[in-house]
Amino acid sequence: MPQSANLMNPASPLARLLDAPPRPGVVVWIGLRPARHKPLVPVETADMEPEHGLGGDHYRSRATGSRQVTLIQSEHLAAIAGYLGLRQVEPGRLRRNIVVSGINLLALKGRRFRLGTAVLLYTGECHPCSRMEVEFGTGGYNAVRGHGGITARLLSAGQVRLGDPIVRDDDPGLTAAL
Repeated sequence: MPQSANLMNPASPLARLLDAPPRPGVVVWIGLRPARHKPLVPVETADMEPEHGLGGDHYRSRATGSRQVTLIQSEHLAAIAGYLGLRQVEPGRLRRNIVVSGINLLALKGRRFRLGTAVLLYTGECHPCSRMEVEFGTGGYNAVRGHGGITARLLSAGQVRLGDPIVRDDDPGLTAAL
């Protein structure tokens, strides 16, 4: 059950709006971090396993953590670029694994979602770190605040490819299977 339903009357108009499914999005970029502080490597496909994380990513060993996969909206890349006075920001500079378009990732808060053929759980917002000042210079950290994306934990194995959908998973049978 989403967190919003726990804080208000589930029959209220706001609770119904928060519970409404968002429009599906699409994967537009995938990047793997081969090692700490190394540039991300763009790929077309990535394997995902609950026991191991995102194949080829150095965070792979943190399999049971809440930060197995990081996602950001392409729409936020444009906002970050604007705050920095840049025409664009390359996705790899933000060190997120997956860039999606067309879905507000915060609409997945407290929910399972499907990314390609895998099922993930929204675990939190992905806040910027001090490396954003190194990457973008003065103001880099503040440019990313509120636009850093989300973190997720893998619930079921699968694969993600460029062009794959990202959708909220409201399948009640899935919970019983996990």
